[in-house]
Amino acid sequence: MKRMVTILLSLLLMLSLLTACGGQSKLQDGYYTAQAAEFNFGWKEYITILVKGGNIISVEYNAENPSGFIKSWDNAYMQTMLHTNGTYPNEYTRYYASQLLEGQGEGSIDAITGASSSHGTFQMLAQAVLEQARQGDSSIVFVDTTH
Repeated sequence: MKRMVTILLSLLLMLSLLTACGGQSKLQDGYYTAQAAEFNFGWKEYITILVKGGNIISVEYNAENPSGFIKSWDNAYMQTMLHTNGTYPNEYTRYYASQLLEGQGEGSIDAITGASSSHGTFQMLAQAVLEQARQGDSSIVFVDTTH
């Protein structure tokens, strides 16, 4: 009988440890933002996610200039980048954001040719914002995105 109680208590202890470890990786509900610490070529990239029910339900990835103007709204920049790089901010920001949403932070994010620098920044920001969501820390995290 004593042995049975010991085994039962050991199983309960292991179950509680597994539950506690599983809770650390679960995303906490709320809004979370990771932002580049510095402007790069006049833009500061950021990711904001909304987590509800432990799942990412919304992802916004973009960049803003010092006046707060959003990069994907800049038509002149879009035309220039499209002709030189074959892509533009409104295309690659939506693409990267949709991959993060679909993979729920677990899958890899494929790079788009012509937006590889933003891909690297996106990867760093995504890691930071997911860590914030795991901790339930809704303060903005600033990330050194120089690469």
